[in-house]
Amino acid sequence: MITVTDSVKYLGVNDKNIDLFEGQYVVPNGVSYNSYAIIDEKIVIFDTVDKRKTEEWLDNVEIALAGRVPDYLVISHMEPDHSASIKAFLAKYPSVVVVGNDKTFNIAERFFGNIFPNRHVVKDGDELAVGKHTLKFVFAPMVHWPEVMFTYEKSEKILFSADAFGKFGALDTEEDWTCEARRYYINIVGKYGATVQSALKKVAQLDVEIICPLHGPVLSENLGYYIGKYNVWSSYIPEDKGVTVAYSSIYGNTADAAKKLAYLLNKKGERVEIFDLARDDLAEAVESAFRYDRLVLASVTYDGGLFPATELFINRLKSKQFQNRKVAFIENGSWAPMSAKLMRAQFETMKNIEFIEHTVTVPSSLTADAEQSIVGLCNELTK
Repeated sequence: MITVTDSVKYLGVNDKNIDLFEGQYVVPNGVSYNSYAIIDEKIVIFDTVDKRKTEEWLDNVEIALAGRVPDYLVISHMEPDHSASIKAFLAKYPSVVVVGNDKTFNIAERFFGNIFPNRHVVKDGDELAVGKHTLKFVFAPMVHWPEVMFTYEKSEKILFSADAFGKFGALDTEEDWTCEARRYYINIVGKYGATVQSALKKVAQLDVEIICPLHGPVLSENLGYYIGKYNVWSSYIPEDKGVTVAYSSIYGNTADAAKKLAYLLNKKGERVEIFDLARDDLAEAVESAFRYDRLVLASVTYDGGLFPATELFINRLKSKQFQNRKVAFIENGSWAPMSAKLMRAQFETMKNIEFIEHTVTVPSSLTADAEQSIVGLCNELTK
């Protein structure tokens, strides 16, 4: 079992059999559902786990408590991957006092009914002493649900950060934190940059030495790096210089144009990521678009409109508050190419989008003239 400190224990579980997180995100290395315990004069449990892992988690709790009974259950976040085992936990430990805010209990009763006779309702900034440890509750609404709250443990300087600073991936998998944390953040929390910024300002007031998120590893070194990434992501500014090329193609001609552009950009030393929107992971494509400062969309015209995969991608960007980027278009249409005009109209509704006026039109197949136009677009993108 993971030990956070001598008195703070990790109780969480790995789920490597899940196919889609939140019913939509591919997680090839699974995911962890994190839960923690403070062992002191009073015992505090932080959050439960998804119903897929209830029994395994309850076993972890029992082992960590070594015969003692928990006094408090702090609910950081009511999303079911963290709250679904509350009912089973309270059935096993009926004397537990459940700690949450007004919104916590409002949402909890929608899931479980009135099963919380022992409750301790806290307000932002309230504190709770449990022995040598003192908990300070720091509200973080809309990161990414309205009831979310962080808990700061003052003596050991630990931030229990709910979904903030989490990532995809089971804890027994070795992988880079940044890539899967970025994909997690952009696709799940990304819409709520303003409220993340507010939460970061609160965190800046605390002396934090350890971050315990509800997904992913406990963070105890180089915390400035992780907090810095969250600041960049929630500010909607490009993280790196580079170009995301995302295309939709029916018979391969639009794909050829997109690949030609990616090749030319690579030759110029640009960092490029290319995605087939009908086949590649949509969440990865969205993550890439937010990471880099330039985006090129290549799409066929389909039924006089946009190809469905293109439309879905643009809608996802829009819903996550895509902004502050340069955007260019490649269109294809055998008799009435319309996709560039339609794509541009969507991006014109987003904030601070700078358009590359050079648009490539592919007349069915990739002609010599179209290839020259792609060279021109490459030059515009790399000015």
